[in-house]
Amino acid sequence: MPDVQPPVAESFDLSSFKKPYVVLVVGVNGVGKTTTIGKMAYQYAQNGNKVILGAADTFRAAAVDQLGVWKDRAGVEIVSHGMNADPSAVAFDAVKMGVETQADVVIIDTAGRLHNKVGLMNELAKIKRVIQKFKDDAPDEILLVVDATTGQNAFEQAKAFTQATQVNTLAVTKLDGTAKGGVLIGVSHTYNIPVKYMGLGEQAADLKLFDKPAFISSIFSA
Repeated sequence: MPDVQPPVAESFDLSSFKKPYVVLVVGVNGVGKTTTIGKMAYQYAQNGNKVILGAADTFRAAAVDQLGVWKDRAGVEIVSHGMNADPSAVAFDAVKMGVETQADVVIIDTAGRLHNKVGLMNELAKIKRVIQKFKDDAPDEILLVVDATTGQNAFEQAKAFTQATQVNTLAVTKLDGTAKGGVLIGVSHTYNIPVKYMGLGEQAADLKLFDKPAFISSIFSA
């Protein structure tokens, strides 16, 4: 497993980081990746940050459209070239816009296909190369989103994405249901990646910074 890139922001406060702070969000389709990005955008904006979204999951029209809805909901800006566009071109333009407009944070959505791991690796590597033309240490954060209901398959997902790119934070979604997300502890331990976010519902404010004591308590509660 490649070395990760410390440090990453531990909260929505980016005052100590070089701007723009670039977040690349990865994960398989259906885990709530795009919704998590929307919630992140909302939280960052609420904290006074200028936010730009990059709609680089161009293989699903729903992902591009969904990110557009979140853009309006969070009151942020978006770079979108529509469906079937080159994901790297979207990421390039998003970071370029972030640099030129002095944005605080750029959050880039990516496709979640695992059926062709070579293609996944090549695509994520290309995205990383092109955004480094504007910020040589980007991305600052590579966030892997995992569904709390996934179970043991989360390990396979984590393995694929940590091989493809330097994941350095985790988010767990759908903790508002019966799933307790205990598999996340195993994934975090196995791949030495800290958990940063918990998704607790569908509303914009339903993304919380990870609270270890509360999370562990919820797993062992009746």
